[in-house]
Amino acid sequence: MTATDTRVPARPRRSLLDRNTAMRLAATEYGRYLDLLRSLDEADWARPTDCPPWDVRAMTGHCLGMAEFAASLPTFVHQNAAATRRGGVPVDALTDLQVHQRRDLTPEQLIARYAAVAPRAVRGRRRRSLLVGRVAMPGTQTVGGVPERWTFGYLFETILTRDTWMHRVDTARATGRDLVLTPEHDGVIVADVVAEWAGRHGRPYALTLTGPAGGRWTAGEGPEMQLDAVEFCRILSGRTAAPAGLLATQVPF
Repeated sequence: MTATDTRVPARPRRSLLDRNTAMRLAATEYGRYLDLLRSLDEADWARPTDCPPWDVRAMTGHCLGMAEFAASLPTFVHQNAAATRRGGVPVDALTDLQVHQRRDLTPEQLIARYAAVAPRAVRGRRRRSLLVGRVAMPGTQTVGGVPERWTFGYLFETILTRDTWMHRVDTARATGRDLVLTPEHDGVIVADVVAEWAGRHGRPYALTLTGPAGGRWTAGEGPEMQLDAVEFCRILSGRTAAPAGLLATQVPF
């Protein structure tokens, strides 16, 4: 399917990760994001991020809200219902709701609640992945201007970890903090992104990603590309303007 194809795929998108790997990545990513939050000073919370109009504090409210969304079925239902009443693009309504409902929390309260909910979020994601992982989510999601259907498994096993990972990148960039990257964690997340990206464009390529999360991937006799692994993901997420060619193929985070 090309970037200009407006057909909705017949099969809802499923996670490419096995469940145990997905939950290991989820637990590690929640922990790394929490460590980053604990390293921030007072001035950092008001710094702008690559997701305007969110500053670091608002972004943390979203990440906390999404973890609570994952941890508790009543919260999951409440947030979805409240976001639906708001109208507009569903994912935007949901994230705006999460920020709005946590706007009065202090940084200390945000951190404390995140620390408390993170283990429950992993357990909640595993349970719902087991129960409804193969079930299609209602409605469609738009990726690169193209509507598509997702399974709940794709949401709970893949997207919620990518979302936290990318916001950890955003927060580190906004505050000048070092971004902790390792092959066994970030490298697995990036490799999964590469696999999905390759499947989405379906063309030959030769890709070298540098840094601790990098690697090399090829398929056929395609154009040679080399760039930083994190920057590659930022381009596919839409945070950085994509050059022409295969890097214009978006992947959801």
